[in-house]
Formats: sequence, C-alpha cells, structure tokens
Amino acid sequence: MMFLFAGIVFLWGLLVLRAAYLQVIPNKRLEALQARQFQTVITLQNRRGTIVDRAGRELATSNRAYSVYADPQLIEGKKRVARKLAKILGSRVDTIYSKIKDGKKRFVWIQRLMDEKTADEVKEMDVRGLQTVEEFKRIYPNENLMSQVLGFVGQDGQGLEGLELLFDKELKGNTKKVTVRRDARGRPLVADGLMFADNPAGAEIKLTVDSDLQHMLETELQGAINDYDADSATGVILDAKTSAILAISSAPTFDANRALSAKPELRRNRAVTDMFEPGSTMKTFVVATALKEKIAQPNTKYNTENGHFQVGDRVIKEAETKEKWSHLTVSEILAYSSNIGTTKIAFQIGDKTLRENYYNFGFGQKTGVDLPGDTRGLIQSLPWRPHLLANISFGHGIAVTALQMANAYASIANGGILNRPYIVQAVRDPESGETRDFQPQALRRVLSAEDSASLRLMLTGATAPGGTGVNAKVDGYLVAGKTGTAQKVNPNGRGYMQGAYVSSFAGFIPATEPKFVIYVVVDHPKKNAFYGSQVAAPIFSRLASYAARREGLPPVLISEKNFVDKDMMKSAKQKKASRLAAKVARDLIQSEKSAEQSTEPGMVPNWTHLTLREVLKKASGQNLQLRIRGQGVVSEIIPEPGSPLPAEGNIQVILRPVEEIRSISR
Repeated sequence: MMFLFAGIVFLWGLLVLRAAYLQVIPNKRLEALQARQFQTVITLQNRRGTIVDRAGRELATSNRAYSVYADPQLIEGKKRVARKLAKILGSRVDTIYSKIKDGKKRFVWIQRLMDEKTADEVKEMDVRGLQTVEEFKRIYPNENLMSQVLGFVGQDGQGLEGLELLFDKELKGNTKKVTVRRDARGRPLVADGLMFADNPAGAEIKLTVDSDLQHMLETELQGAINDYDADSATGVILDAKTSAILAISSAPTFDANRALSAKPELRRNRAVTDMFEPGSTMKTFVVATALKEKIAQPNTKYNTENGHFQVGDRVIKEAETKEKWSHLTVSEILAYSSNIGTTKIAFQIGDKTLRENYYNFGFGQKTGVDLPGDTRGLIQSLPWRPHLLANISFGHGIAVTALQMANAYASIANGGILNRPYIVQAVRDPESGETRDFQPQALRRVLSAEDSASLRLMLTGATAPGGTGVNAKVDGYLVAGKTGTAQKVNPNGRGYMQGAYVSSFAGFIPATEPKFVIYVVVDHPKKNAFYGSQVAAPIFSRLASYAARREGLPPVLISEKNFVDKDMMKSAKQKKASRLAAKVARDLIQSEKSAEQSTEPGMVPNWTHLTLREVLKKASGQNLQLRIRGQGVVSEIIPEPGSPLPAEGNIQVILRPVEEIRSISR
C-alpha cells in the first residue's frame, strides 16, 4: 500500500510540475495554439468609396445599414420566432423558417441591408440566437441616372458591372482586419456589430460627367423612344478638345438601386458594347480621306449619274428617288448626302487606303475608354469588291459603336487629333488625401489642321438650308454635323430587317471653335419618321442648344468674317475653301434670322434652356428686375431675346420642366 501510495503521489507530482511548467514558463508553440483556440481574425467590410460627377455631386455612395443573422441551434420556438420575424421584415414565414429550422447550423443570414428602424424592432424581440450586425448599403441617389455606366454591387459589396466593377479594387480600398475573441465553440464574440463601426473608406472616384447634361441626354433619349416607338436610343456627348465624356447613356435604362431585378439587356452600356451599321455619318470619313490623300478638294465636281449608277450587277441609288443630281461638288455630296457621289470618291481612293484611314480614325479597334465592354466594331478584310466598297463608303457593311463614332467626329472638331476617350477624372484616397489625376491622351494625328478646318466648314454646309441636317441647327450658333440613316441588320439571321432603320446624327457646336461633340442614334423608329434628319437631328439641336447656353457660350452673329475658320486663311491653297465658307455663311444669314440675337448691353439676354440658378448667376450684378414663373428650365423670355431692354429692366422669365420643353419643341 505504501508503494502504491508513493507511486500515485509521484505521478500527481509530475502532473503538477507539468502544469506549472505550462502555466509559468513561456512557450511560443502553446501561445500560438491558445491564440488559434480563443481568437479569430475577421476582415471587416469597408465603406465603399463615393463616385461623384465633375462638380462633386454624388452619383453613388454608401450608407449604414443593418443585417440580421441567426444561430439556429440556440433559437427556441422556431415557428413562433419565424412568424414574428416575417411580420417585422415583410417576408414569408416559410422562407424564414426554412433558414432556422435546422438546429445543426450555427450561422445563417436572415436578411441583409435593412434600415435602422427595422433592425431595432428585431433587437426588441430579445431572442437568444438572433443578432444584428452593421454593414454598408450602396445607394444611387439619382436612381436611373447613369445606371448603365455606374453599374452596381452585390450584397457583399463587390462590384458586378460598370465602373463599380472596373474600379472595384479602388472603391473597396485596403481591407481592415481585426482580432476578435471567441467562445469555447469558436464563435466570434460580437456585441451589436460594434466592431464594424470604424471601417476605412474606399477611394473617391471623380468623373468627367456633367450630371445636368446627363439628365438632359437621358430625357431626350427616352423621349425619342416614346415619340417614335423605337427599340432603343443611345447618345454620347464629348468635350471636343479632350474627348472627356460629359454624358453617355442608352434608353431604356433601369434603377441601379434595384439592378438585380432589371433585365440584362437594360443593364448593358450599349454606347460602348453594341455594334451597328452607321449609315451616312461614315461619308464624312470618306471625304476626310480624299482631302488627306489629295484626291479631291471641297469644290471638286463629280458626275452623280442623275441618281442611277451601275456597279457590276448592282445599282447604287440615292436615298430618295426624286434626288437626281447630274453633278455635285464634294461639299454638296456631303451636304446632300449623295450615295453615288460618295461611291465615286471611294472608288478613287481605293479599298486599301480607305480601310487604313477608317482604322486610323479609330474604327475596327477598341477606343481604350476606361469603361468595361469596350468593343472593336467590325471592318471587313480586304479585298473589297466594288459593290462592297460602295456600301462601306456610305455606312453599310461596316459596324461601329456610338463612342467610336463620337470620338472620330471629335478628331475633326479639335483640329485632327484622335484622343482616347475617358470618363474618370481623378481617384482620391480619403485617408491620405492623395489624388491621382487622369489627363487627356492624344493617340495620333489623323488629319492636318487645314484639312480638318475644311471638313468642319463642309459639315456646316450640311446643316445649312438644303442640307440633310438642317433640323440640327441651333438659333444663334454655328453647327456642323452629318445625318445617318441605315437599314437595320437582322439580329436573327442574314441580311436586313424589312422596313427597319437606324437613325443618327453626329455633330459639334460651335462649328468654328467646337466645344461639344454630340452623337445620337435611334434604333428602329417605327412611327412618325425614320430618317436621321427627322429623328436624330432635332434631338441633337435641343441637346446642343442646352449645352451651349448652359456653358455660357455667347451667341454668334453669323457673318463671312467670323464664319471662316482662322486655320483656313493661313495657306493660299485654301482660298477656294474660304470662298465656299463665305457662300455657306451667306446661306445661313438668310435662313437664321433668329441667330442675330445680341447680348450687347441694353438688349434682352437669351437664357433659353438655362436653369433658374444659371439665370440668377448670369443676371447677378446687372440692373435687371426678374419675374420668375414656373420651374425647370427657361422656355420663354418676355420681352423677346435680342430686343431693347425696358427702361426699368423688367424681364419675365417663364420656366417649364425639361420633359415639357422637349415635347413642345416637337
């Protein structure tokens, strides 16, 4: 017995010594084991960075929200709890019960991203096994505005489409990890989600977009769908000098706050992703190639065959059977949109040279824009048979995107430089304040300054009386542009859809010193009209008028002196083009009576299409007595703009909603 007793004491002594060793003597291996058993590292959900427009107005932001989770093993009276939760959350009882009925589960989300009031009601239930945690909910305060560009995020805050996807890493920022103690069952010890309170914010993304222009563009595009029963409409507004995107959209659109319930085709940024045959807007680049290659000048005449030109076993005709011109100059070919004239020029250029120049203008390749889904478009491989060359010269047999077309016109507007279009102006780190700015990027010169100036003047002729783009004119400003009407490719088979068209207009304002490049395309208008001159040109006019007046560009008194571009006068070989410009100016002077409005002192200013805030800003410091009626943008000014200012300075300004202005202007 003594021997047995001594043995037991000896063993217990060993255990005590071992315990003392473990408790007192430091041991890195055991410390690490303890940390693994009683602590856990949790990655916190960041407050996602804000997306703002060029003026700092919020387009996407993140607000605090609350989520409810459960430990089904701890919940007693599961059916009773499910009924109470369903009433608070506005959900189905069976849906909630199916989540908590399995007692073997230790964690399940009940509902994500609720408001604080709902979360408080859940807390008041005081049910063991139910807990709330603080998260962040992505909010798009303008709902539909720019939704296809901004994209959206998933429930876990990850970017899924648009800028949210492309700049997901920057918007999420550096993740924050915290060490949290956990209980014997390995569950984090969380008290009301407080550990989620001080999360770092992601970077702020500042865009080049102007929210007011964007709203006007989206209103016009949706109006086009309603007025012409169109399938869709797309528009792009660029800064003419830099190709910064000021507005870009497609209609119909969707509410970004409910993105997952929207159809995928509504979420697509069609201005960047979708290809289509552009029609006659491509004629501009045939003429540009002819000028560049010294094949023709603005006054070079071509035999336009009285509207009937045989090419192999096919016949090229004009858009209208009544259009039977015998001879047209290059300028007239562009102004009247002659298919035969453009074909004759293309035949002189040749397929290889024309294809190279199309590519040079950015067609058939990605634009490089900082948006997902950038599409190359389509230029067919060489050789082109004569009838294919003819078709491609007036915009069939080639596919482009809206952004490609707008950017190509910007290269003409800015003096011959093709820029990379961009939409992100800066990325700012909210913690360090460090800002990374994005600058305009010139890709290559595509035209000489003289040739681009000649082309700008010729495009102004297209909006003059007799030109196809006369409906794109803007009172008080010189406008340059080109209409386009193309048959719509059958998406379900070969060939074209019967009686279906794509209507478009591309142009810039003001013509001699362009500020804005605007491209509008309406897909398959089914009622009232289908020509680009009837459908897209008036939309361009309203957008250009709003943009110019909002920017504060002074109306121009049209004359030969201010109409002829300065670049045109630098070379003696441009004298013929200058004479053409003078002729166009005289035509415009006769037709644009309203363009002679003056903003000189003592005259009633023209504030049409400006907002009330912009009117008050421009009237500040002047001796004017304004009487304001209505709300929206200015639709009428009494007395008429350009008339003598009343002695007492009384001016009545009548405002109407943008939608109403658009309807009246039709």
